[in-house]
Amino acid sequence: MHSVNANGAQIPALGLGTWTLSGDDCAELVLRALSVGYRHIDTAAAYGNEKDVGVGLRASDVARDDVFVTTKVWWTDIAPGDLERSTEASLKHLGLDQVDLLLIHWPNPKIPLAGSIKALNAMKRTGLARHIGVSNFPTALLSQAIALSDEPLVANQVENHPYLDQRKVYRLCRDNGMALVSYCPLYRGGDLFSENAIRDAAARHGRTPGQIVLRWHVQQEGVVAIPRTTKIARLSENIAIFDFALSDEEMAAISALTGRNARLCDFGFSPEWDAA
Repeated sequence: MHSVNANGAQIPALGLGTWTLSGDDCAELVLRALSVGYRHIDTAAAYGNEKDVGVGLRASDVARDDVFVTTKVWWTDIAPGDLERSTEASLKHLGLDQVDLLLIHWPNPKIPLAGSIKALNAMKRTGLARHIGVSNFPTALLSQAIALSDEPLVANQVENHPYLDQRKVYRLCRDNGMALVSYCPLYRGGDLFSENAIRDAAARHGRTPGQIVLRWHVQQEGVVAIPRTTKIARLSENIAIFDFALSDEEMAAISALTGRNARLCDFGFSPEWDAA
């Protein structure tokens, strides 16, 4: 599995997103993902499935040290004290002593960022998290978070796909040694997969449109993709993207689709916050 070096963290370039997954289906997908070569599992307190993810992790014969596990603290729980309690609860649910990456899931304009970042730093220093970072931080807030953090932030997890222009966030991440982790990396499939730039590349390489889009993600320096799937058969397809490369022309044609600038996840931030 290829990985991204981000401020000392080695983050596998492709992971399994688990948003909306739950119960035995979630545990089985985690187990199957690990069996076909995934080494990166992403969850969050807000997903309500950390226990199920933990079941899948324990059922696997892959060593714990070989799996990169990410979880996230929900935006209502990022004040000092609350963040620590949320982290400890997540670890208990997962059945782990430590997560590899702990993220603030969303910023909260009602909770001072300085206190949240200080609490996040404490999670690393006490060993509850190997690495720390943020999620859904637009550029202005990301700059603030970087400046406030004594420990290196290794990732900003954001919605990212060919229809959404995240170049400003990407550049800021790269300038500061961080990974950009793409959630919803395939958009919704459908319209995106019918784009000529993607269909033509799929035909040339003998790949599916989904594989072409995921390759577009991981072929960019410092980008990690965490596609979610409910289909076990899709796991092997999604991970089979490291034995071919897109040409510069193909990469550019897919990147040009950002003109649509479509966003799936709109959290309703005020303009001064949503500056990405």
